[in-house]
Amino acid sequence: MTPHLAHILRHPIKAIGVEEISSAPLTEGRALALDRVWAVAHQAAKFTGQPVGWQAKMNFLRGVAGPELMAITAQVAGTAVTLTHPRAGRITVDLARPDDQARLIDWLRPLWPAGRPAASHVVQVPDQALTDVPEPWVSVLSLTSLRALEARVGRALSIHRFRGNLWVEGWAVDAERALTGRRLRIGTAVLEVTEPITRCRATCVNPATGQEDCELLESLEAAFGDKDFGLYARVVTGGTIATGAAVEIM
Repeated sequence: MTPHLAHILRHPIKAIGVEEISSAPLTEGRALALDRVWAVAHQAAKFTGQPVGWQAKMNFLRGVAGPELMAITAQVAGTAVTLTHPRAGRITVDLARPDDQARLIDWLRPLWPAGRPAASHVVQVPDQALTDVPEPWVSVLSLTSLRALEARVGRALSIHRFRGNLWVEGWAVDAERALTGRRLRIGTAVLEVTEPITRCRATCVNPATGQEDCELLESLEAAFGDKDFGLYARVVTGGTIATGAAVEIM
């Protein structure tokens, strides 16, 4: 099988909803468009109001601290973001509107653990994706390696556990572990692999239920001696990517 791009995923609000799309532009030196554009700060954040520049993930609501967030899906239409959760239902918000930001905070309240610092306000940093790392990277993962991990864990694993951007079908099992420093051509874009992604306990959460259901990190540690799954890559040549496009290791 020729390796190809199987899924493109973005997360408009950090940790709060995933959306699958069929194509996307990639811009040199930028994260995936509309990925982690917004985040929700909590009351113990190290800043007040709108921060300047990238901020660390511990300042925001996250799936590792609030597993029910992992069950949210998202859909973007113009300036509106529609979020759906199996227990909380559906909400559509325009995050440029302060009243809609307040509605989002209210909607999230029953999904966030009462013992954690409460959701405070919506954050957006111009020209800065609020990803887990300060660099504007895209994440790349392998479906073949996911199936091998399923065999190790002993259960099916949704791609949404990993909050990734680009899923490749057709690589050899765990072949991506040798790709750091290599370049990938996808569609008309070129990415350079920068480093592996070290995983946290959010991957132990089933996104269909918002509850932990396996010890995935232990399985990674037993197999490889680390907790890495997937890669970070920076866009070195902008272009358009689409599902079905060949993925070439350069």
